[in-house]
This record gives sequence, C-alpha cells and structure tokens, in this order.
Amino acid sequence: MKIICVGRNYVEHIKELNNEAPKEPVLFLKPDTAILLKKQPFFIPEFSNEVHHEVEILVKINRIGKHIDRKFAHKYYDEIGLGIDFTARDLQSKLKEKGLPWEKAKAFDGAAVVGSFLSKSDFKDINDINFRLEKNDEVQQRGNTSLMLWKIDTLIEYISKYFTLKIGDIIFTGTPSGVAKVDSNDILKGFIEEKEVFSIKIK
Repeated sequence: MKIICVGRNYVEHIKELNNEAPKEPVLFLKPDTAILLKKQPFFIPEFSNEVHHEVEILVKINRIGKHIDRKFAHKYYDEIGLGIDFTARDLQSKLKEKGLPWEKAKAFDGAAVVGSFLSKSDFKDINDINFRLEKNDEVQQRGNTSLMLWKIDTLIEYISKYFTLKIGDIIFTGTPSGVAKVDSNDILKGFIEEKEVFSIKIK
C-alpha cells in the first residue's frame, strides 16, 4: 500500500505558513514504513527540534483504479478516517529553501498516524464532515471537509491521473489551520464529529 498526501488544501493553513495558493493539488508520498504502529507512542526524531502535527481526513481506497472520472470516484472508497501528517518543520524549511524534496521531513518512520476508519454510510454528506485535534484536552485544530479547496472525489480523479490507486491505499486530504509543535508528554486525540478515532502520546 501507499500513502498519498495532499498539501495546501485549506486556505487558512496556506495563510498560516505563508505559502502560495496552488492552482492544482500538491501531492507527495509517504512509504508504508511511515505508519505509526497501533498503540505505540510517537517519538520525536533526533534530527528535528520542531515537529508539527497536521490532522487530516483520510480516505481508504477499496478497488484498483486509474484515470478515474470524478462522477465514479465515490465507488472507490467506503471508509473515512482521521490521521496525523507529522512534519519536521525545521527540516522541511531548510529543504524548501534549497528547492529539495520534502521526504526527509514528511516521510520518516512514524510520521503518519492512521486512526480508526468509519463507514462512509455513517455520514449524510462526505463534503460536510467536522473533525478536530485536541492536544492535552484543548482543541488545537478544527476543520470541516466543506472547506477543502479540492473535495475528496476531485482528489481521487486528480491523483489517479498520475498514480494507479490500489486496494488499501490511503489518501491524506490536507490539514486545516492550527498546526503546532509537539513536545514530550503531549497527548493528541483525534475526533471525527464526536467520535474519538485515535489517541497518541508524544515521547
């Protein structure tokens, strides 16, 4: 399986990092080794002093597809989840300054939290899902899929032009504003609507 991540998909997050608004989705990949194992803490890597949390709605692909038309995209997933795209922001900034790829800052071991998945049928409207991240029981990030620049079905259409989607692939759909540094002993909890779907301790 592979993890396909979408960058700059929420306007307020683009603003908070002083990034340029893209004209089409920004894509990058994480290997399966980036997935944080269930019930394991996240260890801040020794190569970064500024790891940020980025909470994101996840989509799990349920069939093989290439060049998927948007009107058929809804057939390629039946589960919605929530996760964290951990980012070594200090390292990423250095790499971006030099025009180098981001992988070392985004795809390191443990950099992808994948929480529990919920059935798509649980939601009245996929494009109106509330989600949030709490850090030490205080809301740190809050978002709604209606605020995505590119909605889920549009992303599937776009991504499948470049990458064949396979069963089990996970799409990270982008993060809202509120990204911030994590510190040792922080507890991060993720919620879709009012259902807790992950809880991670930082070490």
